[in-house]
Amino acid sequence: MTETGLSNPRPDAPRPAVDPAPDKIARVLEQDIMLGRLKPGEKLREEDLAERFSASRHHVREGLARLERMGVVIKERNRGASVRRFTAEEVREIYEVREILQRQAALRIELPAEGGDIERLKAINGAYEAAVDAGDFRRIHEANDLFHTELFRLCRNDLLLQLVKSYMDLTYAIRGSAFGDRENLETSRRHHRIMLDLLSGTDGWALAQICVDHIQPTKAQYLAMLGKEGGRAFLEP
Repeated sequence: MTETGLSNPRPDAPRPAVDPAPDKIARVLEQDIMLGRLKPGEKLREEDLAERFSASRHHVREGLARLERMGVVIKERNRGASVRRFTAEEVREIYEVREILQRQAALRIELPAEGGDIERLKAINGAYEAAVDAGDFRRIHEANDLFHTELFRLCRNDLLLQLVKSYMDLTYAIRGSAFGDRENLETSRRHHRIMLDLLSGTDGWALAQICVDHIQPTKAQYLAMLGKEGGRAFLEP
């Protein structure tokens, strides 16, 4: 008997099937956001999405809730869900904190790093580069985040790592806008290789600087997008 007073199911008993519909909805919308098909601030109306995916409103709400937990979608009272949008000032402030956190985390990495740690990061980066070559944006995001999480784990400070990760997650919608940009992806690949090379040396300041430089292209691209939108709004009668 369990603590709830219910018998444990037999090991061979069939488990209830997990409904894949909300996950599919979340994955497709996530890719639409990353590829720019859905713009920051764009409304995500449940009835439209239910018709698009031939799904129930319940499934749509669950899919949107998953994206909300990821920070990609925001839901406001009496206004519904929309793709998360940051102001230019919010972007600058968030990235200022990211720069501080990532620089300090990188400076705390003992160099040269252990061979096993470097090999693990090389393997993760290999998966990242393969995802870039395949144009698989979900895998690009997952492998990229894993690479940076494992890199900053080498600072040996769990609280600092948690802060770095929380700000990485906060900027998901901002970073996602650059996943479909080939030039940004190539820059990211080059930066990853530099980081791996620096882990084998002793120049902690260079490692810290490339970790800060690495996040600038996505910040600049998002701010440029906001600038263009602002300019269009100003010119519209």
